[in-house]
Amino acid sequence: MKLSRKRARAQTIKLPASTPRNPLVAAALQRKAGAHRKSNKALRRGVRSRKAGE
Repeated sequence: MKLSRKRARAQTIKLPASTPRNPLVAAALQRKAGAHRKSNKALRRGVRSRKAGE
């Protein structure tokens, strides 16, 4: 009986308190800068539209 009692007792593990998440990080990740020039697709589209108008 003594052995079964020892196994049944659950051991609690104390973890250090985690720091709260910064709510501004998620918003900042959405605002990451993209390319600072027009894409090749946009450049090709512009060339085609200029030729069509001539």
